[in-house]
Amino acid sequence: MAIRFLTSGESHGKCLNAIIEGIGSGYFLDLDFINNELKNRQKGKGRGGRMKIETDTIEIKSGVRFQKTTGSPICIEIKNKDFENWKIPMSTDAIDFSALSNEEKVQIENLINEKEITRIRPGHADFAGAIKYRHKDIRNILERSSARETAARVAVGAICQDILRNFNIFGEAKTLSVGGKTTEKEIDEIIEWAKKEGESLGGEVEIRFKNLPVGLGSFTHWDRRLDGCLAGAMMSIPAVKAVEIGLGKGVSDLPGSKVHDEIFLNDSKAMNHSAFNGTNNVQTRMVTRKTNNAGGIEGGMTNGEDVIIRLSMKPIPTMRKPLNSINIKTKTEETAHFERADTSAVEALGTVALNMASIILLDAFFEKFGPDNFDETMENFKNYEKYAAKF
Repeated sequence: MAIRFLTSGESHGKCLNAIIEGIGSGYFLDLDFINNELKNRQKGKGRGGRMKIETDTIEIKSGVRFQKTTGSPICIEIKNKDFENWKIPMSTDAIDFSALSNEEKVQIENLINEKEITRIRPGHADFAGAIKYRHKDIRNILERSSARETAARVAVGAICQDILRNFNIFGEAKTLSVGGKTTEKEIDEIIEWAKKEGESLGGEVEIRFKNLPVGLGSFTHWDRRLDGCLAGAMMSIPAVKAVEIGLGKGVSDLPGSKVHDEIFLNDSKAMNHSAFNGTNNVQTRMVTRKTNNAGGIEGGMTNGEDVIIRLSMKPIPTMRKPLNSINIKTKTEETAHFERADTSAVEALGTVALNMASIILLDAFFEKFGPDNFDETMENFKNYEKYAAKF
């Protein structure tokens, strides 16, 4: 892989961080665009109170000079404003109780105990995580498994998406349904119902990328197939339970003549043989298709059509109307823990998925055209597009 990244941080900790490796030099970063993607992640019907506290923006710590990448690893940080209310319960330092008065000890112990979680939430990472890491306080699981971590992923993906825009590659996301409802009026109504009932709602989103060149990815090894890489990235997003590309599960119900996208020659009069069409770095190709059931990917590679991905998100496991569960400390049956949460985060999923896909697509793009320097990458890309336009 050309691009690698790691994130760190907890939901109520000091900050979220990410280190990105594999982005070369000379790529100008539009910070307004990146911060707007973070803003979009916080929008949407059904979001909870946390969105009123945080206003996510990135601070670039290294790897960028005068707003252009240098080729070194990029380090970014997103501060958690809510940490001001969690300094003691989420302290990274040991607390020296011997230096405190009895009154101070009681106050601090109460603060820590108030934030302790022992009641498991069905559908969350609580049960398996507590057993795997031998934690008796599920707070240690919740803080990292929280979808708050996706803010760091969106920041990384927004950098990648911003770079792809230089090559006229654009992505978009849209909400298809929430709680089985598809119209704006129906979605508003079911979200209001869920708020009153203490329920949570899942839904479906679609992301689409336009103007990707032919041949990103590969058929030669299982781990280089682009659809597999994209599906893995999508499934890594909290609460996503299904991913479809193009026609998706619909391919199982139709004969081949109704599934595979037939290929036709473009009208010769529409062909542009003078390299690129204006300033858009897009050349008219000799072939065209009337359908896109493949979702822009055949044999693990882009085929020049729009890449289309749909994701299904389960309802958020933290609910005001809690489910039956157990207390891991007392080993008794109790209702699940509730902590401030969204009623629905389907619209936010679209932003997260769009940016996660941007990471995978830029990685495949760099693998094909080289990441080391913007001018070199652009030259390689233009030469390839001239070649590909002949087919």
